[in-house]
Amino acid sequence: MITTEQIKELRDKTGVSVMQCKKALEEARGDMDKAIIVLRKKGSDIASKKSDRTLGSGRIASYIHGNGTVGTLVELSSETDFVSKNDEFYALAHDIAMQIAATNPTYLKREDVTEEEKNKAMEVFEKEVVGKPEAIKEKILQGKLDSYLADKILLEQIFVKDGNLKIKDLIESAIQKFGEKIEIARFARFSVLEK
Repeated sequence: MITTEQIKELRDKTGVSVMQCKKALEEARGDMDKAIIVLRKKGSDIASKKSDRTLGSGRIASYIHGNGTVGTLVELSSETDFVSKNDEFYALAHDIAMQIAATNPTYLKREDVTEEEKNKAMEVFEKEVVGKPEAIKEKILQGKLDSYLADKILLEQIFVKDGNLKIKDLIESAIQKFGEKIEIARFARFSVLEK
């Protein structure tokens, strides 16, 4: 039997609706950690269903690092101003701006990485796998490339405030919470004396 205390705890952790929390707990047979995984998976499914919707609103957030030498701007888009004017939406945009200041990503998504960049990285990695069996060489190279790009791609980065989440997980969770398509439209990072 799922208790209201369990539902409340899961809702406090995720911000997802009471009904979704109840269903996730039922599916996970009361296991809180499994219920969180269920909600993340459903968030991803919900996000993919909303991917063709039109973004008509949004918000720009900024973050200036404590010593004033690094600053960022991020544009987070949503379907309606009802969502974009929400304080939780702004908090998400601010967290993403802070992430950008901390990690200095080069790309927003994997599709933005040029073939030239991938090829240069692969040239370096190929030297590291010399002498490895051919059967596993390709997997090693792909793993090295994925790891290298994960640091450069904002959506694939580990969230600095929670090592269990990637930035794309934050976006998917917000889509699940607000019921609208949400995307990072663009971002910029500035650093003193960095040209």
